[in-house]
Amino acid sequence: MKKRRYTYEEQVTRDYENGQFKSMTPSKSDLKRFKEAARATFIKNRRVNVRLSTPDLIDIQTRAAEEGIPYQTLIASVLHKFVTGRFTEKPSRLTTRESGRTKRRRAA
Repeated sequence: MKKRRYTYEEQVTRDYENGQFKSMTPSKSDLKRFKEAARATFIKNRRVNVRLSTPDLIDIQTRAAEEGIPYQTLIASVLHKFVTGRFTEKPSRLTTRESGRTKRRRAA
């Protein structure tokens, strides 16, 4: 029998429900810093046009569908994580393309 793996979110929920978190009021300087960070993160004030090959765009759209997000959001997220040094690749069900086609991995 396989053990169930708990996600980070489930662990946080359990800890919260068990009273392991305490509410804190941030200091004025922390609150100001948090607001500035949030404002800088969510303001999208520039447009960029990028030319992609059709197979690459199809793969991006497929990967976005796997993640359950719009493909434009996936592209923006990948670029943001890359420039902030937090990019880590998650395994995909897609394999490397051969001759411009994407193959799905066979279930093991």
